[in-house]
Amino acid sequence: MFSDKTILITGGTGSFGKAFVRCVLAEHAPKKVIIYSRDELKQFEMSRDSRFQDPRIRFFIGDVRDKERLMRAFDGVDIVVHAAALKQVPACEYNPFEAIQTNIIGTQNVINMAIDCGVERVIAISSDKAVNPVNLYGATKLCQEKIVVQGNSYVGPKKTRLACVRYGNVAWSTGSVLPIWNKMHQNNGLIGTTGPEMRRFFFTVDEAVSLVLTSIDNIETVKGKVLSRKMKAAKIK
Repeated sequence: MFSDKTILITGGTGSFGKAFVRCVLAEHAPKKVIIYSRDELKQFEMSRDSRFQDPRIRFFIGDVRDKERLMRAFDGVDIVVHAAALKQVPACEYNPFEAIQTNIIGTQNVINMAIDCGVERVIAISSDKAVNPVNLYGATKLCQEKIVVQGNSYVGPKKTRLACVRYGNVAWSTGSVLPIWNKMHQNNGLIGTTGPEMRRFFFTVDEAVSLVLTSIDNIETVKGKVLSRKMKAAKIK
């Protein structure tokens, strides 16, 4: 699937990005893997990690808001996984302009630059919060899905194919509720929740990577679609 291909992942220093890169390097044969993100400290820490000291990895500092930087980064790229986003619900509520600029306008930039640079396949990562959204984060992810799906109508002769994957809470990922609960429990033995009867859909990072890999491999079938997988729902309590 990835033999001799150049892959770029936006937001590549996050929990998903790291798992995705490890899997691709270990189980496939990419020509190059480009980590595109705006956090130089996370890139530095990742580059010092023995699991990522591979000559096929390149680190590229940039923001999805910056069209010129994206165009430079996408030169010669075959596959793009778009994972960059503002994901914290309270932060998006407090900083709505920033959430829109990154999650919506940033996605539009990724689509436009991918088409202009002739990228073969683009998979964008969405959220279960895009379904009947009640907060701004979910609303921006709904918009992301719409513009990625519709992006296939603007491809023309360059044959770029675009699709979305949607999943729930990745267990133990950065910013998820499980590390927060673990820290609470270690501090005082108590765990706080917003509501004991609420349900959450949990997903392992390996399942998330598998869904993205499957989507990339079957892009001709899934282009213009939003893909998900059955997830186990659990009451918070």
